[in-house]
Amino acid sequence: MATGVGTASGQTTDSRLTYTARTSRTSYGVPHIIAANFASLGFGAGYAQAEDNICLIAEKAAMVDATRSRYFGADEENLRSDVFFQKAKLDRVVERLLAGTPNGVDAPSQEARDLVRGFAAGYNDYLSKTGVANLTDPQCRGKLWVRPLNELDLWRTTWATMISSGSLAALDAIVDAAPPPAGASDRAPRSGTDVADVVEKAMGRNEANGLGSNAYGLGREATGNRAGMLLANPHFPWDGPDRFYRMHLRIPGVYDVEGASLVGDPIIQIGHNASLGWTHTTSTAWRHVFHELTLVPGDPTSYYYDGRPRKMTQRTVTVQAPTTTGGLGPVTRTMYDTLYGPVVVYSGELPWTTTTAYAMTDINADNLRALDGWLQMGRARTVRDLKTVLDRYQFVPWNNTVAADANGEALYGDHSVVPRVTDTLTATCIPTPFKEMYKVTGLAVLDGSTSKCALGADPDAAVPGILGPAHLPVLIRTDYVANSNNSHWLANPAQPLTGYPRIIGSEQTERSLRTRLGVLQVQQRLTGSDGLPGTTFTTENLWQVAFGNRVYAGELVRDDLVALCTANPTATASNGATVDLTEACAALRTWNLRVDLDSRGAHLFNEFARGPIPFQDPFVVTDPVNTPRVLAKGNPRVLTALADAVQRLAGIPLDAPLGAIQTEPCGAERIPIHGGPGSAGAFNVISSTLEPGVGYPKVQHGTSFVMAVEFGANGPAGRQILAYSQSANPNSPHYADQTRLYSQKGWDTIKYTDTQISADPHLRTYTVRRP
Repeated sequence: MATGVGTASGQTTDSRLTYTARTSRTSYGVPHIIAANFASLGFGAGYAQAEDNICLIAEKAAMVDATRSRYFGADEENLRSDVFFQKAKLDRVVERLLAGTPNGVDAPSQEARDLVRGFAAGYNDYLSKTGVANLTDPQCRGKLWVRPLNELDLWRTTWATMISSGSLAALDAIVDAAPPPAGASDRAPRSGTDVADVVEKAMGRNEANGLGSNAYGLGREATGNRAGMLLANPHFPWDGPDRFYRMHLRIPGVYDVEGASLVGDPIIQIGHNASLGWTHTTSTAWRHVFHELTLVPGDPTSYYYDGRPRKMTQRTVTVQAPTTTGGLGPVTRTMYDTLYGPVVVYSGELPWTTTTAYAMTDINADNLRALDGWLQMGRARTVRDLKTVLDRYQFVPWNNTVAADANGEALYGDHSVVPRVTDTLTATCIPTPFKEMYKVTGLAVLDGSTSKCALGADPDAAVPGILGPAHLPVLIRTDYVANSNNSHWLANPAQPLTGYPRIIGSEQTERSLRTRLGVLQVQQRLTGSDGLPGTTFTTENLWQVAFGNRVYAGELVRDDLVALCTANPTATASNGATVDLTEACAALRTWNLRVDLDSRGAHLFNEFARGPIPFQDPFVVTDPVNTPRVLAKGNPRVLTALADAVQRLAGIPLDAPLGAIQTEPCGAERIPIHGGPGSAGAFNVISSTLEPGVGYPKVQHGTSFVMAVEFGANGPAGRQILAYSQSANPNSPHYADQTRLYSQKGWDTIKYTDTQISADPHLRTYTVRRP
């Protein structure tokens, strides 16, 4: 019998299997891994990632193993997380998804399973050789939550990523849902858009909560060498397990992709091969729908379906958490499921009353297709091949896809996983109180009492319940496509995408300032009006555009704002205090309209632009990139917003250079950070929390992995950087090196071919194997 390594799930990793991978570490610690098969490729990736970020991977595993309370403290957030994931374990959610036919759609393919198995083995091999007590990272050295992993642990973390914009984001509403007590009076849900507003905030569906991105796909008409070019610029958290990791994975003749993955994943999610590059941006589509349940009188845990009562499924979940006496004790919650999914409660917006309850369908809850989707994406050679992959697997959980190829074509598509909410369905299945909400926001509440309002199945969809490719927006062009997190409508203003279900996103509506700047930057580059040489893109000027640090709101309104505060040197703040604006006016007058390290006064404008800037002119649907653009100088909110900004910045010089007050701590070092908030129209998004009297001493999220790649006769070339560096280990040599590079607007070069890799001055090659 084979010996094995025990895991929390009680399974074993078979030690009879052999793995061999060669790793070449280039500058900044980036691993280029070569293996003969997918199992060994996963082994090399798992070993390399454990070397750099074992604590982050172990923390993810603790979360999906429902042990956060045990190891990280029994606060409510950890307890709810444990209850949620313990229920998923009891329900054997991931095991059921793995049990289908391994074809990549019904269940993961053998190649994907080999990758995951190998990754677990590589991680375990590093841990076994090093030992928990000897880890160099103090964050998890000697910690009990660092343990050997197996495939199931990793599939559970993959599943958690899939549902992160659905049921995981709604975790509190699911875990805390409880039927009304006996004798409770009935309450009607709120109507209008209140429900969507509450749900959007609760689920973190906005950039203030950590997710966003920019992307350009440039075709032959926009590039100097007449081939495709791609800018990837995801905005993700700078700390915690949801960080990117740069790597290059290669099986000669089979798979060869360089780019970045989320830490703990064995596949490249944003990257390029020899002739195709792709990236993702967060999509506006909703990943779930709600169903309004009509309850059986006298029994709030039963509901009617097609005229017959159905009982909810109750699941009592117990987790172990620290007690006040120092041991562990049980914490128990009861959760409720329906044929649609779990019951949810959003206070007065979607309450559970004596007559009505609401259930949630997370359309990604059965999505383990993603590893296969990204695997096949890495094998695509053109954007048209890529579209075939997107259509076949329909795996992208909550993202748009932007791509460009060596033929000079560029693609935009929101081919993400979207509930099948069609115009026909919404016409008859949304209860009257929620019709306007769907029209305005795209969030659907469906009548849950009848099978006629079930999501159904599109004939071209990969799985039932989701919109098929024919219902999803896609655009292929030879000039450009762009996305900065607004909907599909304006991927290219010359060819607006219209006529798609509202659940995907809005059409013919005002775009964000960042989206507008993103399009303008391309248009101005192609006309030569941006001050850079020429009228096409190279990777050099694409990098300059990405890190040009323009602030579009400042370009539009700064001069009028200065004129207004010059004429009104005092203003009343929101708290009623009178604020002297003289110094603020002077700082804004000399600000260079950018968020560079030496930009003086940028922080003042960023604080002013926290809330929506009032514009005087209307949005014009035929001129969406340029409207609105005129400051509403007569609106008293303008001066109030400036006065509020001055108050918040008390103790901080209003004309301080941004680099002196916006920093990232790396040990004892404070690295100056350029970039600014998307709310101000900054393209290079950096979001930091203001510390009164200090500034912005820690980046929360924003620009993370950046890649500018082009395709030519000698293969792919270009620039890339991981803004927060390769390792979260403060004792790693690669803990802050790319962060310093980012501070200087520097870059690491694309290293894809053998020639590019072997020319790296810091090349270090080693082989990992088992046994």
